[in-house]
Amino acid sequence: MAILGALIKRGLTLGERLDRQHVSPIQLQTRTLRRLLRAASYTAFGKHYDFRDVLKSANVIEAFQQRVPIHNYDSIYEQWWHRALEQEENVTWPGKVRYFALSSGTSGAPSKHIPVTDHMIRAIRRGSTRMFFNLNRFDIDPDLFTKDMMLLGGSTNLQNQGDYFLGDLSGINAGKIPFWLRPFYKPGTEISKINDWNDKIEEIAKHASEWDVAFMVGIPAWIQLMMERIIEYNQVQHIHQVWPNLAVYVHGGVHFEPYRKGFEKLLGKPLIYMDSYLASEGLISFQNRPDTRSMRMLLHNGIFFEFVPFTEENFDEEGHIRPEAQAVSIEGVEEGINYALLMSTCAGAWRYLIGDTVKFTDKARAEIIVTGRTKHYLSIVGEHLSVDNMNQAVRHAEEQLNIDIREFTVSAVQAGKFFAHRWYIGCEPLVDAPTLAEVIDEQLKVVNDDYRVERNSVLQHIQMEVILPSIFYKWQEHRGKLGGQNKFPRVMKKDLFNEWEQFVRQASTAQFTSDEVPH
Repeated sequence: MAILGALIKRGLTLGERLDRQHVSPIQLQTRTLRRLLRAASYTAFGKHYDFRDVLKSANVIEAFQQRVPIHNYDSIYEQWWHRALEQEENVTWPGKVRYFALSSGTSGAPSKHIPVTDHMIRAIRRGSTRMFFNLNRFDIDPDLFTKDMMLLGGSTNLQNQGDYFLGDLSGINAGKIPFWLRPFYKPGTEISKINDWNDKIEEIAKHASEWDVAFMVGIPAWIQLMMERIIEYNQVQHIHQVWPNLAVYVHGGVHFEPYRKGFEKLLGKPLIYMDSYLASEGLISFQNRPDTRSMRMLLHNGIFFEFVPFTEENFDEEGHIRPEAQAVSIEGVEEGINYALLMSTCAGAWRYLIGDTVKFTDKARAEIIVTGRTKHYLSIVGEHLSVDNMNQAVRHAEEQLNIDIREFTVSAVQAGKFFAHRWYIGCEPLVDAPTLAEVIDEQLKVVNDDYRVERNSVLQHIQMEVILPSIFYKWQEHRGKLGGQNKFPRVMKKDLFNEWEQFVRQASTAQFTSDEVPH
């Protein structure tokens, strides 16, 4: 096994050398777009927008942007993807689509059906391998690469629709584990097929002591619940008493910082953290060096990116993109500006608005952070409060009050003639709501000047509700979104928030206890 570890380490070093070969970001993206256009030129979409003619242009990016409109899910599904779902060939990508990822993001909307082609599965596999290679930069002991890897995602028992399959993207990918990883993959194929989240976690807890896990991959909330159940089942103090070689946690889907404090209470020693950005539409970026929380974009892996400045000129108050909005390629971005992300992919998405906002922290390295969602920000009076701002305030409150904030959500509400933000925070231990509101309010004024200005005029003081974390998980279970890639919405619009508040009142009346947290 030590020899295998050394061979893997050599492969990691080679991968790092290849990764250092310098080609400019715009060159990589231009090559990627050309490959996508050539591959899809004979599809119905490619013929409609005459991709062959676009490819003849001196500036293929500019010609592409002029020819193809920006799409959201509704527009591309109604015009194109519904035909792929009906198993028509060559709609927006060559061939038939055999897999569709079910995704509602965190909006609470009905499930979207996102095409997942064989080309995209291979692209995600290539990107994941590059991410694995980059662990070499984090100074990992070679022997650890012969240990087990816990990939906690959706069920691999996909919904068989006859000619195609539906499921969580993590479940689709887990069913396509590369051969070299299969001996190390945990919880293994049988447990991964379990659909019920509680049953899956129970099986993992039963078998955890049989595995030698060195790497964990998954969304923080569900990984944390898994560790808590393993610790409880094995009657130990921390996870390293079960998995002494656990060294690396690859997280994604949500910001990790709000979870860090509670997460690290479950450890016996520090972990190496690596952030990643996997959407239902593809693998976008990962952290490729240890001295930053930013992630390097995958610019030559089947996805062409565009960026729309996230401003009132380009988006309305509901987060919908305006018809006149203009996008720039990676060559035209600037550091420190919020952009809504567009993707054209080898799964047949074209100039597709995925709903996330990003900010470049290092343009030369093509490094970004995820700042929120186009529809998950608060600007009821011009405060322009992003999820990133909220996460910073939550992290500050944890440190100041010595609490563990497990989940939170926010919405704008009427406050007399004015407006206010109403927060629901699930924390351990429960803390005085006015005190927590004051700490978060003051920190938001520090990190967001617009918020500070509006708080001195029409935006009233924070309305704070402190509740048991178990209520957040019960809500997820109530909506059928427990586990997998499901995330709790950080910002709720009016109708969903009204439903949430009614659920909280019922949950509080029923006096749910922390013992009822799903395991």
